[in-house]
Amino acid sequence: MGNFFNMDNGFFTVLGKLVDMVIISIIWLLLCIPIVTIGPATTSLYYAVVKVIRRERGYLFREFFRSFKTNFKSGLISGILLTLLFVVLIFDRRFASGLSGNQGFILMSIFNAMLFLLVCVTIYIFPLLSRFSMGIKQLFKTALFMAMKHLPTTILLVIITAVFVLGTYAILPLFLITPALCILLWSLLLERVFKKYMPEKSPDAESAGIDEWYLE
Repeated sequence: MGNFFNMDNGFFTVLGKLVDMVIISIIWLLLCIPIVTIGPATTSLYYAVVKVIRRERGYLFREFFRSFKTNFKSGLISGILLTLLFVVLIFDRRFASGLSGNQGFILMSIFNAMLFLLVCVTIYIFPLLSRFSMGIKQLFKTALFMAMKHLPTTILLVIITAVFVLGTYAILPLFLITPALCILLWSLLLERVFKKYMPEKSPDAESAGIDEWYLE
């Protein structure tokens, strides 16, 4: 019975991570309210979930807001660009849905494919930004490259996202944890992809005081 109340007990460890995910999800939601800040907020969410909740490094608030500050400009621009692209494609799709015959079918197929591709790129954009330093153009090109090169993983990521979105829509209170939980599941797939593009762990890193947590 004494082991149950030990704070290192597996139950309390899982409970602590769940509480962290609720807290970070609420912070993410609050920072997304202005809409234009969705980019840096999502970048920070991924960074904090992977580093603090998965790898147990650092402190939740400190790591989240450090990433938010570091990636604010790139995340802001990327988020605005993605939002504009989604708006344009959705309006184009609505226009195509009003057309009849083969022309309407062809345009709908094209716009549906483009929307799916944009969703795939969006899923990669902010996790990439949280991990790598690159310009906006290179960020979008890299996201597209990875999304297509690792298509089975990408499709699974889209399915996970759709399940969480629909689940939250059906049971609204789930929004208190689904953002971080969805990102956590993303990271299980994305981190395996990212490791293919990162150098091997340096044998001298630990002695030099460098924590290469992202290579674990």
